[in-house]
Amino acid sequence: MKLPGILQFRILKEAIKAVLTGPYTSKFPFKPHIPFDSFRGKPEYSEKDCMGCSACAQVCPAGAITFKDEIKDGKAVRKFVLRHDICIFCGQCQANCPTEKGVVLTKEFDLAVLENRRQLVSKVEKELVLCECCGEVIAPKDQITWVAKRLGPLTFSNASLMLFYLKQMSLSTSDPMPSLKESQLYRADRIRILCPKCRREAILKS
Repeated sequence: MKLPGILQFRILKEAIKAVLTGPYTSKFPFKPHIPFDSFRGKPEYSEKDCMGCSACAQVCPAGAITFKDEIKDGKAVRKFVLRHDICIFCGQCQANCPTEKGVVLTKEFDLAVLENRRQLVSKVEKELVLCECCGEVIAPKDQITWVAKRLGPLTFSNASLMLFYLKQMSLSTSDPMPSLKESQLYRADRIRILCPKCRREAILKS
């Protein structure tokens, strides 16, 4: 079958171009391959910039990011697990990270392993702040600090934010106050680090 003239011209053009410029493919694995700037590779957490808000886990369509809050001996941590073996590298975790640097897609793409799939797991832990009344989780420490810095002077309009910020600046006592029950809440207890439920109870009962 005879090809149309315009199609013959295109084929000839591509052939000449390939001869002059060389093949488009890289010489990987014989030489390292450098991906282009917008390449979406292995996502990695930043221990410094991640604030533990769990936004990445909530928007991950593949369920590659999970987290669990653990409370033991009065200390609480939020543990994140990122599984690269089921990650689809969509970039939603990076796009929805409030700090924009907590989790970032790198240019690393060679993630193949033979047997041990545990090598394809990344973990990060963040300390949590607990309510001084009921002991429920309020938010990660880094997240509260980030919010306080973003609000600036408006931080002092919220008692919990203000007290936490002052403790971080060593301008307030860091000794834990005795735990309370909701029936014991008084007016003075409004100046404590409380969850929204206990703060509402403290305001109503005072």
